[in-house]
Amino acid sequence: MPDRYPPRPADRFLRWAAGAALILLALFVAQPYLTGFLFSAESPRAVTARGDLAPAETATVDLFARASPSVVHVFVQAAAQGRALMGVDSENGEQGGGSQTGTGFLWDAAGHIVTNNHVVAAAAQGGGSIAVRLSSGEVVSASLVGAAPSYDLAVIRLGRTTAPLQPLAVGTSADLKVGQSAFAIGNPFGLDHTLTTGVISALQRRLPTSAGRELSGVIQTDAAINPGNSGGPLLDSAGRLIGVNTAIFSPSGASAGIGFAIPVDVVNRVVPELIRNGRTRNPGIGIIAGQEATAARLGIDGVVVLRVLRGSPAAAAGLRGVDPQTGEIGDIIVGAGDRPVHRLADLTAAMEAAGLGASIDLTVERDGRTRRVRLTTTDVAESRL
Repeated sequence: MPDRYPPRPADRFLRWAAGAALILLALFVAQPYLTGFLFSAESPRAVTARGDLAPAETATVDLFARASPSVVHVFVQAAAQGRALMGVDSENGEQGGGSQTGTGFLWDAAGHIVTNNHVVAAAAQGGGSIAVRLSSGEVVSASLVGAAPSYDLAVIRLGRTTAPLQPLAVGTSADLKVGQSAFAIGNPFGLDHTLTTGVISALQRRLPTSAGRELSGVIQTDAAINPGNSGGPLLDSAGRLIGVNTAIFSPSGASAGIGFAIPVDVVNRVVPELIRNGRTRNPGIGIIAGQEATAARLGIDGVVVLRVLRGSPAAAAGLRGVDPQTGEIGDIIVGAGDRPVHRLADLTAAMEAAGLGASIDLTVERDGRTRRVRLTTTDVAESRL
């Protein structure tokens, strides 16, 4: 007999909703299996055409292709002296037993390579050996030609090679602008031929060297420079050498976006002299300057003449150092040419700008009186204590 109580609309809706919920739950549970069955790529994917590289990418690729064959990996092994050389002392932090690694680049077709002095210093001081790995992978022995600790530069020369030598193109640092692109190629942490990019962050920085001098005009860049990059080239967008990477500022020991490079105009002046003579002739006047920190504590603005070297231009001009008996201050150099001298770097920069054997006018204070003195710069190594 007919149902006396047909389902109410509300009951039909609940049954429909429950059925739909069960279907959705089943689909949810089965979804990973269905997706895997329907869409699994069990054969190689088709390659999507990327189109041409962006112009900036193409320029960087071309730059690396042109410049990287000129960049080399430098290995220095100091002469073993008992157990004193055991330990971690290589630039890339590896266990080296007196080893040091860095970067260099080909300067000319004769096989001269420019690098940092601190990269090859172990060989220079201890009679160790130098080896160079070229971009072709060939490892060649090398010999030290000359070093300039005052500029943290050194020149080594390759032995017999089978690979063709491609010197790096040389630019100028005189017209550099903050913000222009900079490219560094080197061997950070021993990783061959690594390219990093950035910009020139600042110019005219000052950097102390191991020789106790302060190098002026240094280039600052945010192109990543790490241990192992030392001695490598800093390039402009034309692939020309504009500096030699030499140091980083980093509390952690790795790149912090602040690297420094010796300007190429300094390199182009020092390197030919190292090739010719094995050393540089640094223009000077034959004085030993007092410590800047001590002068600052005494309220002195200028370079205190601590001692005057015998036979030097300073001695001939009558400059006077600190009296060793009483400690009385003699002369204070406060000007060079038409520029003030606040610190030793100002004085050395003025002498380097004048050049060797050139006349330079100094403004000197003594006992509260100021006078002008004209001297001729000479090679300071030729002066005697």
